[in-house]
Amino acid sequence: MSRVDQRAALLALAQARGHSLAALSAMLRRNPAYLQQFVARGTPRVLAERDRRLLADVLGVDEAQLGGEPHDPFFRVPRLDIAASAGPGALVDAEVTIGTETLAPGLARTLGLREGQAGVIRVRGTSMEPALHDGDHLVVDLGDRAPGRKPAIYVIRVDGAVMVKRVARSAAGLVATSDNPAAPAPEGAIEVVGRAVWRMGRPA
Repeated sequence: MSRVDQRAALLALAQARGHSLAALSAMLRRNPAYLQQFVARGTPRVLAERDRRLLADVLGVDEAQLGGEPHDPFFRVPRLDIAASAGPGALVDAEVTIGTETLAPGLARTLGLREGQAGVIRVRGTSMEPALHDGDHLVVDLGDRAPGRKPAIYVIRVDGAVMVKRVARSAAGLVATSDNPAAPAPEGAIEVVGRAVWRMGRPA
């Protein structure tokens, strides 16, 4: 959308919804003439991101109508071509994106996820039963790589094998265990990939 179109769109939307440009300027905590100058003179040349976002909210439109990028109503998470083994471990050389899952933005915020810092992986094996089952899909917070003293479910690498285990930090370092008492605990140096925060359908 051109700058002239943005200005015309703002004026038309304000008039259609019964808002004066002065009142909208005051809502933005700007000089009363701020939006009038933008519409009539093109000053400023473009609206500040904050101003555009607030105006879009008040006018009930997507920011794209005021010159912003189209709003994506979903939080998108890449699905990785990895089976995090709840068993002996899956050997992988690289993480390849094979698709995308979508989460509601509210859920993503509740889970503490950030753009570019999350992924979805598939569980393979039975060593984490009954918490996790073979074929489950986990949303993993790739930004959380610091287990605490209270055990939590993490995706880890041990000697290059990707696993999902319950991990805690002890005085001696990281300790990984399986929920299934019949499954052995992994042995070797633990590299944390991320914390499992959601099993698709319910919390992990």
